[in-house]
Amino acid sequence: MAVQRRGNVKTADTNSIEKKIKRGIAQRQASSYRGYAALLIAFIGSCALPVWLWSVWTNDITDTMVSREEVLAQPRVFMIQCSEDYQKYKHFPGCTPSKCGRAVTDNVVSADEAQALKRIAERGLALGGSDGGASILDLHSGALSMGKKFVNIYRTVRSRIQRVICETFGLDSSKLYLTKPTFFSRINSTSAKTTHDEYWHPHIDKVTYGSFDYTSLLYLTDYGVDFGGGRFIFMDPNSNRTVEPRTGSENLHHVEKVAWGTRYAITVSFTCDPDFAIADPSLP
Repeated sequence: MAVQRRGNVKTADTNSIEKKIKRGIAQRQASSYRGYAALLIAFIGSCALPVWLWSVWTNDITDTMVSREEVLAQPRVFMIQCSEDYQKYKHFPGCTPSKCGRAVTDNVVSADEAQALKRIAERGLALGGSDGGASILDLHSGALSMGKKFVNIYRTVRSRIQRVICETFGLDSSKLYLTKPTFFSRINSTSAKTTHDEYWHPHIDKVTYGSFDYTSLLYLTDYGVDFGGGRFIFMDPNSNRTVEPRTGSENLHHVEKVAWGTRYAITVSFTCDPDFAIADPSLP
């Protein structure tokens, strides 16, 4: 998530920001599952902190980076300037980003694999979850009871995501490590009950989770078909840019409020620091 610090940072009022980032109900679009599952390689320069904190906070989305109607066999990459703030973190040759960007691709998991992951998420989250519309299931704790099938598909998907990240950003795969938290998320239009349910606030993953260097978000449901709203919004200088989630389909960013339906996704993140590395889930 990229942050540029080239002058005095202006702190925006939280309430004002929240009002400005509210979005209208998404347009309904035809179609159902289509072959691949969309991956927002929010490795989005996970390597750059927030992008220009003093940027103009606008309610207008002026650029749809990728619409749900598109199918991307190869990653569509949007490069951004790496934050100068990233220099304060320890660097790891072969992994620490020398270039920063956002990438979106559909060629990571099949429709069947996305459906299987969604069923696992539904089963696990049916056992609990928040009353306020936003719930997560940590993949290295609660998901372990789902057994060998989950472990196998998780390892497969994680490996593919890691490979795409390394190929896109020119990294040494042996120096990129899985890190926590990795989790399923389920978001619907139920009103927030606590501050933990307020998923729509702007944030930067590298600030929230210091270990994150590359973040990926794998969508398990379709925008405009399974849910409305819920788009991934990058808050850039003078404009916002959005990705419309498609099944299988940072930087300062947020998720707009889900207006209807349920949005499922899986977040898998990576670090360059071996001290923050974790192992894949394993059977007891």
